[in-house]
Amino acid sequence: MKILVAVKRVVDYKANIRVKKDETGVETSNIKMSMNPFDEIAVEEAVRLKEKNIASEIIVVSIGSTACQETIRTALAMGADRGILVETDSEIQPLAAAKILKKIAEQESPQLIILGKQAIDSDDNQTGQMLAGLLQWSQGTFVSKLTLTANTAEVVREIDGGLETVELQLPAVITTDLRLNEPRYLALPNIVQAKRKPLTVISAATLGLDLTPHLQVLKVIAPEKRRAGVKLASVAELVNKLKFEAKVLP
Repeated sequence: MKILVAVKRVVDYKANIRVKKDETGVETSNIKMSMNPFDEIAVEEAVRLKEKNIASEIIVVSIGSTACQETIRTALAMGADRGILVETDSEIQPLAAAKILKKIAEQESPQLIILGKQAIDSDDNQTGQMLAGLLQWSQGTFVSKLTLTANTAEVVREIDGGLETVELQLPAVITTDLRLNEPRYLALPNIVQAKRKPLTVISAATLGLDLTPHLQVLKVIAPEKRRAGVKLASVAELVNKLKFEAKVLP
């Protein structure tokens, strides 16, 4: 079984996010970048399937600038076999990403595609679903457990009411939730070995796709700072504040 995993380079979740002065986006200069955490879970799951001799090859795909090669090398150090960078400096929105991944899937013919359920920079949660729609494949989203057979994938999904178990026919698209696994730490020998693994760079312009953005960001603003709490002496005082100051009680 060949598995395709999509990874995205995002601002590290531990970094201190700053909004640009012109409010057009988030400042990325001199900010630590890393692999999207949900995508890291996707890579880990693919590697575990290979360790169980279920998967034969893991191909990692990233879309973006030359700097995304670093993200791909991280996935290769985790255990992926080869990487593909679809290089572009243009903004890639979810539909464009789905179109690119569809084109790569048609070239590579994987039996399973695994993505993080969303990227922590945009939180769109759209690419996996759009990709499954474009390919007309089965899809399992928000997956917290995955079991594969020769022709099917049984997934346990996180839903509002609890857990849902679904059987999918392969090929399929899977999007990962946090509880699926815990990604491994990278050993130094694996990091060194990853530098020797094949990484192919493809220009997005050569794919013949319409990648025009259809969404426009009008303004990005930082959220208000959380106000300090107030200690109250009694329930009666709390009710008075809610009723007369906050005016949320009749």
